[in-house]
Amino acid sequence: MLKNKLIKHHKFKTVIILICIFLLINQFMPRNSKHIFPDAIALEASKALSYFPELADVDIKFKFKNHIKKSTMQAQPVFSSFLRTRNKRSYVILISKKIKIDDKEFNTKDIPSNVMIGWLGHELGHIIDYQNKNSLQLIWFGITYLLSESHIVEAERAADTFAVSHGMSDYILETKNFILNHADINDSYKLRIKKYYLSPEEIMELVKLNAKKTQPTD
Repeated sequence: MLKNKLIKHHKFKTVIILICIFLLINQFMPRNSKHIFPDAIALEASKALSYFPELADVDIKFKFKNHIKKSTMQAQPVFSSFLRTRNKRSYVILISKKIKIDDKEFNTKDIPSNVMIGWLGHELGHIIDYQNKNSLQLIWFGITYLLSESHIVEAERAADTFAVSHGMSDYILETKNFILNHADINDSYKLRIKKYYLSPEEIMELVKLNAKKTQPTD
């Protein structure tokens, strides 16, 4: 009898502690009602979004998906908002639930936190790019992305550039190095990263260039 009471008391204390932790997280990580993301990546999504204050009033939903062809994440305008003005558009960032590495798969949410932040930062870079386009430009962008490999290179490098220029270079580099140096990631995926995205060396050069621009002139 006494043992059962002690077990119930322990369970009650555990529940109270978990509730307190949840309330503290919500207090120190307030969510923007325009930004919706799964709890599994709440910390990473909030951190990545903090580097893009101009997206504070933009509707963005982060959503896990079972499979994304040839990609791990994909940022795109919500179809119903495609023809709206920039300030009324909505976007979704699709995140593949699993990354396939040779014959094995692992959950995307389990990759290192800083790598996830960098990956999300790249996708937010795409949204910055979309926000700079009117509806016709956005439609043309979508068409050329599907039909032109050179346009894919241009778009992916632009997203990297926007993320780096917003102060996310360390995270973007960590993501690149995670992919390129991971022994289990197949070579075809690594080649795709090398082909379409900025290399770590190019990112460092971009950081130096941005630093020169911000230096005060005599």
